[in-house]
Amino acid sequence: MVTIPSRVEIVEVGPRDGLQNENVLLPVADKVELIERLARAGLIRIEAGSFVSPTAAPQMASTGEVLRRLGPRSDLRLSALVPNLRGLPAALEAGVKEIAVFAAASESFSQRNINCSIAESLERFAAVAAEAMRRGVQARGYVSCAFGCPFEGEIAPRDVVNLALELRGMGCREISLGDTIGVATPLRARRLVESVAGKIGFGPLAVHFHDTYGQALANIFACLETGVSIVDAAVGGLGGCPYAPGASGNVATEDVVYMLDGMGVETGVKLKELLEAGAFVAQRLGRDPSSSVARALATTAEHGRSA
Repeated sequence: MVTIPSRVEIVEVGPRDGLQNENVLLPVADKVELIERLARAGLIRIEAGSFVSPTAAPQMASTGEVLRRLGPRSDLRLSALVPNLRGLPAALEAGVKEIAVFAAASESFSQRNINCSIAESLERFAAVAAEAMRRGVQARGYVSCAFGCPFEGEIAPRDVVNLALELRGMGCREISLGDTIGVATPLRARRLVESVAGKIGFGPLAVHFHDTYGQALANIFACLETGVSIVDAAVGGLGGCPYAPGASGNVATEDVVYMLDGMGVETGVKLKELLEAGAFVAQRLGRDPSSSVARALATTAEHGRSA
């Protein structure tokens, strides 16, 4: 018998992990509108941007202004990626109540992505997390390349477990396991999640799948069966990774919600409004909506018009 959580919490990462890899630079007003639309769709947890070097991620240079325009929101948990102490003052000034840090399970990826070793990155993040928590701000930890690395190939599960323990130990209230290049398959995903949960429990564990090989929804389902109840997703399947050759976008939030709705799992997200948010950002980026649900509905509508 299949047992899955009755409710799943979706962390919307489109405005950060999605847009950071887009060539079209959206103006602040469009980013604010996107987040407002996502909120109206019922998404409560939204990663609004990141406080990184504008040279490394030009799309994220306006994060502070985006958050200031959104203002304090009692109905939302807006977060931002803050990889070092240089970015933390700007994040705090913008009113962020949750930050995220990220460490790679691969030495090669860590060097390519942030120009330091895993050990050095953990020292940085520990300082960021400690100062954030001292200021009353929660911290979330990402494990990049948890299922595979574009430079090293398969990653040993023990390395992922140890990294999750390090991030948890520095105070990260939640650990998100990231399939950065989208190579995971359901049984591998399930086994790794169970290994990590064996050390930190299922409560603080989230999953973050890219859909490079079309496996993301199957991987999410396999992880839900283990007891995971927090899923990262990006509206419209936005994203990729500039430091991971061949990586495609994140799993589309619309597709995740459609699957969960069909299984009777509560998310609090309204699919119609979510699709409208996806259409909005796709139009601003100059392309058609790319989630499977959006494409299927467009095809159905087209057939209806031609009948």
